[in-house]
Amino acid sequence: MLNQLADKARQKMEETMVSLKRDLDSISTGRAHPSLLDTVKVEFYGQFMPISQLGSISVPEATTLAVQVWDRDSVKAVEKAIINSNLGFNPMVDGMTLRIAIPKLSEERRRDLSRLAKKYGEDKKIALRNIRRDILDEFKKHEKEVGKDQIHSLTDVVQKITDEFVKKTDDAVAAKEKDLMKV
Repeated sequence: MLNQLADKARQKMEETMVSLKRDLDSISTGRAHPSLLDTVKVEFYGQFMPISQLGSISVPEATTLAVQVWDRDSVKAVEKAIINSNLGFNPMVDGMTLRIAIPKLSEERRRDLSRLAKKYGEDKKIALRNIRRDILDEFKKHEKEVGKDQIHSLTDVVQKITDEFVKKTDDAVAAKEKDLMKV
């Protein structure tokens, strides 16, 4: 049971790291990358869909994204969603293709995005600590069956796993900040 709970904690923390990577990838560093549009949802036929379900996203140049929309009726909806996404992008429509020039980042914008990356990191660290707490609470329900010694050993194991993932989170955020501040 001890190993199962430790594995469960590790698995949930891995999922949190995947979520952090997705969040950090959505922050623009001034270079074009298809994942910049991952957070944009398009309202089409009464449902919200990611852009990747309505067209293909490519990077023809280092500072340009191109969205090739598959359905002519969805072009305006995709354009509206990109404009309203607060990413600072202004797409140009060329038939069924939207071209998005990625603006150069000012020093102030770089600092804002760096703070956003730190916020994402703090949110994920809170999630990691919540996972730790949930696992320990789940194990303490069986305290009479397993004894206090095993609770202490599980606490140590789960704390080491949590520390490992907090360090990974800090490293990922630091790498993103370094990338953002590079001109």
